[in-house]
Amino acid sequence: MFESPYLKLIKPRIAEPRKFIQKIDNWSEIVKQQWDKDTRENINIKVILLGSSCLLIQKGLTESLAGRFETLYLGHWSYPEMQEAFGWNIQQYVYFGGYPGSATLINDDERWKNYIKDSLIETSISKDILMLTRVDKPALLKRLFELGCLYSGQILSYTKIIGQLQDAGNTTTLANYLKLLSECGLLGGLDKYAGDIIRKRGSSPKLQVYNNALITSQSNDTYEKAIINPELWGRLIESSVGVHLINYTISERFNLYYWRDGNYEVDFILEKGDEVIGLEVKSGMRAENAGMRVFSERFNPKKVLLVGTGGIPYDEFLKINPKELF
Repeated sequence: MFESPYLKLIKPRIAEPRKFIQKIDNWSEIVKQQWDKDTRENINIKVILLGSSCLLIQKGLTESLAGRFETLYLGHWSYPEMQEAFGWNIQQYVYFGGYPGSATLINDDERWKNYIKDSLIETSISKDILMLTRVDKPALLKRLFELGCLYSGQILSYTKIIGQLQDAGNTTTLANYLKLLSECGLLGGLDKYAGDIIRKRGSSPKLQVYNNALITSQSNDTYEKAIINPELWGRLIESSVGVHLINYTISERFNLYYWRDGNYEVDFILEKGDEVIGLEVKSGMRAENAGMRVFSERFNPKKVLLVGTGGIPYDEFLKINPKELF
């Protein structure tokens, strides 16, 4: 199965032949075998491992291919990518998110929502998680995802999450399920910034989707209604900034947190090495935020930034690689 196309590929006198592998049983063992064989025979071949199943790829890499690979993360499409490919404006991106396969369906709201839910969400959970990982309570994992989308952008303690879900088990189970959802690029939980690793990990998570379509596809509001609803639209704007940041944490290797102390809060804290940046998102008329001042006094960050009202326009911020902020 592997050898026939492989031999055809290396027969021509090509400086760097390439073989693309998408799905093979026990693929990691086969790739390792070929890698070692090519190394011995001094064959210069570039192998690209593709797959929408993040968990399957990660499992194979860590089990068999240690020291033999470089990871290139291709996440959800950004605003500039959707704008260039489909001519979207910022409002369309904030509502419809970054799934290129759904771009032709946005004029039919019901069809678009069904596509996101059936073709993307259900497939990711059922195929990428439940078929590859032991999950004792699959219904709980699905309900956690739905709840996370509903409360995306909000800080929710695991105790409160348990109160919202039936048969929720314990906080450890929920934390593990949230980690699985994050590894599949669906829903993450940001820790509270505390300047202390132990205190960070013991905090209540701030829920954050990896794509705004995961919120809006499960909402009863249409695009036309959402853009004239100040409360909902403000939430989607903040979420789109969170989407932008959380996706870049993987490719650019920085940490993302939130910060809150009593009534003082900062939406996002970026940390790379010993450099820290505070970032607040404002979509309303007023740009005042005492939380930024208190955070600055307490942690002395490299800088604090305001996105939206009174600061960097959010459509411009969504075109920035956050790495450039450090």
